[in-house]
Amino acid sequence: MDPISGVLIGKALDGLSQRYNFTAQNIANANTPHYRPLRVSFEEDLRQAVSGGQAAINAVRPQTIVDPTTSGDDGVRLDLELATASQTAMRYRALLDLLGQQLRLERTILTGGR
Repeated sequence: MDPISGVLIGKALDGLSQRYNFTAQNIANANTPHYRPLRVSFEEDLRQAVSGGQAAINAVRPQTIVDPTTSGDDGVRLDLELATASQTAMRYRALLDLLGQQLRLERTILTGGR
């Protein structure tokens, strides 16, 4: 795996992990009056950083923002939070599978197919 891909996948895993944690926090606060859900944004920053190389990718930090589509009176929509949690977990798993496949391939190359 080229170094940029490894750094990119690592940053994506970091962002997804942070998103999952804040989604869990949103679910835990579903009945808290005036609570506004938090969102984690990082994908667009990663897309833009790819052209800048490894240093630009390393500089990307996930951004946590208060959901701009809700007011304090709207509360948390559990259906949306659960969908976000599910989607985030699936993306995380897909990236882990990709890393696992790459490691198996590299191990096969290093051991000469044995």
